[in-house]
Amino acid sequence: MPRRRFQLRHDQRVAMLALAAAAPGLLISLLLLWMGDFAPRTQWTLTILILVVSLGCLGALRSRVIMPLQTLANLLEALREGDFSFRARSGRSDDPLTEVTREVNTLADTLRTQRLDAVEATALLTKVMAEIDVAVFAFDARAGLQLVNRAGERLLGKPAEELLQRDAAELGLEGCLEEEGPRIRALSFPGGTARWEIRTSTFRQHGLPHHLLVLSDVSKPLREEERQAWQRLIRVIGHELNNSLAPIKSIAASLASLLGRDALPTDWRDDSRRGLQVISTRAEALNRFMSGYARLAKLPPPKLAPLHVRPFVERVVSLETRMRIDVHAGPDCWIRADGDQLEQLLINLIRNAVDATSATRGRVWVGWARHDGRPRIFELWVDDEGPGIANPANLFVPLFSTKPGGTGIGLVLCQQIAEAHGGLISLENRPSGRGARATLKLPT
Repeated sequence: MPRRRFQLRHDQRVAMLALAAAAPGLLISLLLLWMGDFAPRTQWTLTILILVVSLGCLGALRSRVIMPLQTLANLLEALREGDFSFRARSGRSDDPLTEVTREVNTLADTLRTQRLDAVEATALLTKVMAEIDVAVFAFDARAGLQLVNRAGERLLGKPAEELLQRDAAELGLEGCLEEEGPRIRALSFPGGTARWEIRTSTFRQHGLPHHLLVLSDVSKPLREEERQAWQRLIRVIGHELNNSLAPIKSIAASLASLLGRDALPTDWRDDSRRGLQVISTRAEALNRFMSGYARLAKLPPPKLAPLHVRPFVERVVSLETRMRIDVHAGPDCWIRADGDQLEQLLINLIRNAVDATSATRGRVWVGWARHDGRPRIFELWVDDEGPGIANPANLFVPLFSTKPGGTGIGLVLCQQIAEAHGGLISLENRPSGRGARATLKLPT
């Protein structure tokens, strides 16, 4: 069995060092005293006096070392226990012990302020969680419930005392924790059945991983959005149908009245031909409108693959035959995208730019760049020297168009393609010069 090494305490080491420092003087003094020609009474009196004074100084030194350290230890213990009311007295400003005491007092003030801030923040968070109409659950690494707010209690139909420490599977929340990212699901709980937006995230507490689950009832907002979308859709489709069916009905009635006469006029063939042509034109326009809307509603998910930017842009630009499109080539790079969908997007942007520029006889050019920041962004733009954008608020409103015969599908389709690729598209007036700029930004 190894022998335990003997170690002196700090105060004992200080006392031994002080005694060692004083020992040579004491020994020499006592040696001279006892070897000199002094009376025994004098020798004993001075010896006792020297020993008493030395021991007294040693005790005073030990006390001056131990007492401040004990005071600081008691103060630090109070801080550890969360009691920030204790303070140590300070002495001279140039004293090292005073500097230590002052720093400890400053530390106590700082910890007290931080504790008050933490308590107030915790109280505010608790109040907010109790009042919000969103169910919040916190689970530990073993899927045991550690925290639930009032909305969560109402959703599960039980008080927090009966829910805490129970497994997520018992609470019917295991499926919500398995998937990542925000999603909307129709779920049934004791507190009600609805469509819920599910959000999950992770955090650490006491060094251990925890899972945060947030359930938001989006049934009412979704129903309201759906109702407004249906109203807009019915209003626009009804307007388009009326624009096509009203002249068709009027011309059909005129042709029926014309053919119902006993004696046909000499130009009845021309009138019939013009009427049938109008009916055919309006029916074809209505068919284009419905085909465009069907194409917008059935856009498939993009099939991402490597795409060489330069030949892709040059090939799409060559498809426009009404005017020459300039290409301001950027870096020779590759991106991951659905080439067919991106081609349709660029065709629509170039077509809109050419339509806008045809009246002003301006130019249209296409360019791209790559930004190697965080995140890395690929940017493609189409500039034109047309009249610019007069009403930017309705650019991406479905079925809204300012062009004669337009269906309002093109820009909305471009927006859907960009968002499906994780990017965005914008259309704004050029900051310098006339015209507009359409910009596509995609992550790479």
